[in-house]
Amino acid sequence: MDRTQGQPEPVERPAAAPVPAATAAGAPAPAAPGSAPAAVARIVTLTAGDFTLTVNPVDGSEIEPRRPGTGGGAPARRDAAARAARDAAARPPVLPGPAAPLPPLTARDEERERLVRLLARGRSVRLTGPAGSGRSSLLDAVAADCGRLAPDGVVRLSGYGHQQPGELLYALYDAVYEAPRERPERTQLLARVRDIGAIVLLDDLEMGGVALDELLRATPECAYLLAATPDTRAPSDDSHLEEVFLGGLGRADCVALLEAGTGRALTEEETAWAGDLRFASEGLPLRFVQAAALLRQRDERNRTRAEDEHDEPGVFDERPRDAEVVALPTLAEGAAPAELLASRVSESARAALRIASALGGELPHHAHLPALVGDTHADAAVAELLGCGLLTPVGTRYRLAAGVLRQLEEAGYGDTAAEEARTAARHYAWWTGHASVTPERVAAEADAVLAALAGADVVAAVLLARTAAPAFAASRHWEAWERVLRSGAEAARKAGEVAEQAYFHHELGVLALCEGRLDRARAELEASIGLKGALADKRGTVAGRRALALVADREKAGVEVSPPLRLEPPAPAPAGGSAEAVTTVLPVAAPGATPAAPVTSTTPVTPASPVTSASPVAPTTPLAAVTPVVPVTGRPDSPTRLTEVFEEAFPLTPKSAPQAAPATAYTTAPAPRPRQRRKPVLLAAAGALTVVALGTVMALAMSGSDDPRTPAGEDGPAVSSTPTPGASVPGVSDQSGNDPAEGPGTPAPEAPAAGSPQSTLTPDPNQPPRPPSRKPVTPPPSQKPSPDGPKPPSPDPVTTPPTTPPAPSPDPTPTTTATPASPTATL
Repeated sequence: MDRTQGQPEPVERPAAAPVPAATAAGAPAPAAPGSAPAAVARIVTLTAGDFTLTVNPVDGSEIEPRRPGTGGGAPARRDAAARAARDAAARPPVLPGPAAPLPPLTARDEERERLVRLLARGRSVRLTGPAGSGRSSLLDAVAADCGRLAPDGVVRLSGYGHQQPGELLYALYDAVYEAPRERPERTQLLARVRDIGAIVLLDDLEMGGVALDELLRATPECAYLLAATPDTRAPSDDSHLEEVFLGGLGRADCVALLEAGTGRALTEEETAWAGDLRFASEGLPLRFVQAAALLRQRDERNRTRAEDEHDEPGVFDERPRDAEVVALPTLAEGAAPAELLASRVSESARAALRIASALGGELPHHAHLPALVGDTHADAAVAELLGCGLLTPVGTRYRLAAGVLRQLEEAGYGDTAAEEARTAARHYAWWTGHASVTPERVAAEADAVLAALAGADVVAAVLLARTAAPAFAASRHWEAWERVLRSGAEAARKAGEVAEQAYFHHELGVLALCEGRLDRARAELEASIGLKGALADKRGTVAGRRALALVADREKAGVEVSPPLRLEPPAPAPAGGSAEAVTTVLPVAAPGATPAAPVTSTTPVTPASPVTSASPVAPTTPLAAVTPVVPVTGRPDSPTRLTEVFEEAFPLTPKSAPQAAPATAYTTAPAPRPRQRRKPVLLAAAGALTVVALGTVMALAMSGSDDPRTPAGEDGPAVSSTPTPGASVPGVSDQSGNDPAEGPGTPAPEAPAAGSPQSTLTPDPNQPPRPPSRKPVTPPPSQKPSPDGPKPPSPDPVTTPPTTPPAPSPDPTPTTTATPASPTATL
């Protein structure tokens, strides 16, 4: 259904009651990737800043500008009852079966009173302690004491997996305001969270430095209690956080914790064992919770054996009789008890541990365990593992305690990780796409879903990402949405699913547009449009082009882009012309002169002639003996003579002018100084051979037709030179064409005056030969012969080649070549 054509919005199917995953064990297998999303048409409409986002799991999300009068207003704050319900939802779920006794908070009264006192003064505190020191239990106790200190109450957040403050600010906003279908843009978010006055308990903090300073500055009316480990990045010096360190327990406190966990007094042997364990574990409460579980399991086994001793064996009972009792665990087993504890729990609990090991320590919700394990009573395994100290609460879920994952992997629980991850991915693909599952429930299971996506094969990963992405988008958990989309795009590329890859790129473009990242949005949308065009998906192409048009509109409106990926725009064209201003630094010819400033020229630059430009600086003093700017434009008219053709291909080396000239006028500028240019040797040789061949052919043709006195086929170069009218060359006498030349090749003509027009066409024989240039450069307009101007006279019918005088004349008269018969004149 096209959401942009004014169609009525479909209503999301409400979930009457949570469907336990135990019934999923007998559920049919998930459908194919192409049919699973089509069976669920759960369309959700959100307000994201200035846009209205329609999350459509079938055809892809559609985005359009927000209609006037819809959204944008300040939402209502939650009252005390709503905050209590929200706080209960932020806690770990209640496990089935009888409630297990919580471990007591031992020897933490002093730290508890200090934290409450600091928070009551509005100070923010950083509670630092190693993993397993009881930070979460202390936060629970402090939350009970600070319920009435702030107007917005106590807000519990989890910083696990968050390296930036963005998602934490959105979580704080959702905890205080009633906005189920709105995700404000960053400017609106910062304006609204600035007015929140609450005590925020942030457990499992993983950021520090600049990111933590940004979180504290964004919420100046909140007092934070940040729980972190010692290896977390420290805050900056300007954060003004109070530091409270949480250490281990003493010997007496450790013994008391063991007695509370076992429900009896310890023997002398057990007390000595507890002392040794305290020294090995530095008194961490988690180690003694696990040690208490070891003692309980030992008591159960010994009690079972003692009761069996009083029973007489039956006729068919071949049970061996042995009075051996289970001894105390060794010190190594007490320090790393995961393997021993796992060997004494039920089979369903061990299967749950294998699933958690495959998911990187994340344990799925207990309602999913019956379907994943294949046991209808597997949901009770979570309480069993939690009582053993193998699990710890993290936000609204449970995960393996610190150090347990490594110990289980060493014990071989990670050998079936690939199979377990694939099973979990297929199960979550079915569950997230079911119509009765709300997006909020999917968001609560985000970490397990992402872990299953990371460990699954490409086929299961594409299926899971295709069904979970719309749910994360509808729940406004956009960090998980982006991670799922990127993983799905990579899996679709590996699997060869072009249609799914186009869907993921389209969703990434829409997400980037909602967050204001216009460059990223354009790149993703263009990639999606290209893939959909290859598939002839007209509907998807139209949706992508609509989103791309919004990107163009935002760019034209001057919306700030993040991050800035474009280069700086070129300098504007000068007034009165369309040419681009190019600044060329001109060197000073005379040594010791005042350095000249760079001159700005307005030469139009053609794409075929790149020019290195510098910052435009206006000259402040007259320039002395500088080289003018060589224009890079082509010849305005097409060449009509062979000399002009070779002049463009192989420009001659100009000489510097004797006096200064204005740098802005090309007509009065002197000839440029000789510039060192290089050209490949093969190209120069080929050009020279071509010139020699053409000159020889044309000379023979002209001599054979115009000079009756020169016999055809006579050796010697055919050179025609026309002296300037009214001027005579001293030292040169008329000779016949039969006179031998002084040397092989064409004799060099006399050097013209420096700066004359002929000097640009005839090289100076006294100068060393110039290497061929790398790129053909057209000479300045001042050196080009005008098409309407006087042309050299036609060659005389009787022409004799000039001979080279013994010494050059002090005042030579320039000569020009009428025909390109001499290779020296053209090179």
